[in-house]
Amino acid sequence: MSGGKYVDAEGLLYSVPSRDQGNIYKPHNKTMADDLPEKQLYDAHTKEIDLVNRDPKHLNDDVVKIDFEDVIAEPEGTHSFDGIWKASFTTFTVTKYWFYRLLSALLGIPLALLWGIYFAILSFLHIWAVVPCIRSYLIEIQCISRVYSICIHTFCDPLFEAIGKVFSNIRATVQKEI
Repeated sequence: MSGGKYVDAEGLLYSVPSRDQGNIYKPHNKTMADDLPEKQLYDAHTKEIDLVNRDPKHLNDDVVKIDFEDVIAEPEGTHSFDGIWKASFTTFTVTKYWFYRLLSALLGIPLALLWGIYFAILSFLHIWAVVPCIRSYLIEIQCISRVYSICIHTFCDPLFEAIGKVFSNIRATVQKEI
């Protein structure tokens, strides 16, 4: 082992031992470095998001896909002027597009903050309150189930056994009359 040297408050010289191989987490020698598996950890908060496919789990496939044809339709024989129809289509599409963007810009971040807080509280309560309560209940109910089982075996088993012996002597025969 080799090491560095330092002087303490009284002026005494000390040597600090260190490993010849280096830090066990970041070894200097090649053989030790090959022995340690290198793990790459990814932070879920900084992962890259897909800006093209923004609904990869298809949460809103059948709910929010509303086009002009889904809302406004003219049946056969009742048609407006072609220019009005085209202008209506353009107005609907552009208004929906820009109004969604405006609402997203104004309310998207505050609502994301609120939903983040809500799901954080929900997760916290589930982890720190709901699951421990359920586990506690299961432990307590296990004790009660043992007492209940003893009571059933003590009182009901002899009763049903006696009733079974009473009815065991009953014989039923079926005869077919011609």
